[in-house]
Amino acid sequence: MSWLGFASIAALAAAATAILAKIGIEGVPSTLATAIRCVVVTIFAWAMALGLGQHHAIGSLSRRSLVFLTLSGLATGVSWLAYFRALQMAPASWVAPIDKLSLPLTIVFASVFLHETISWRTAAGVSLMAIGAMLTRT
Repeated sequence: MSWLGFASIAALAAAATAILAKIGIEGVPSTLATAIRCVVVTIFAWAMALGLGQHHAIGSLSRRSLVFLTLSGLATGVSWLAYFRALQMAPASWVAPIDKLSLPLTIVFASVFLHETISWRTAAGVSLMAIGAMLTRT
């Protein structure tokens, strides 16, 4: 499968996440809901890593990789905690588009930190997506 196939699966799963979380979080403290989600994700990810035999690569990870993967995990935790709290406070149809403003931020960060180029088409498309996300709440 190509990167586009995996990215499409990720988008579909993220959309399902918003709806499933909104239903599941009713009457549950947001931090506890996030903790439960993290346990499920941890078990699922380790089952996949073990099932695919990728756990053998642990010993070859560089210190740099471990540091950045740890920082990425912390950023994910902050994102999920804030996302679940926002879902408790507002409709999923308001929260999800604002959450997806991560797309323009990712593109800017990729340009600044990874020196990736931004074409005029990418800039225009992402600008329209950002405007669209903002309009969903007005």
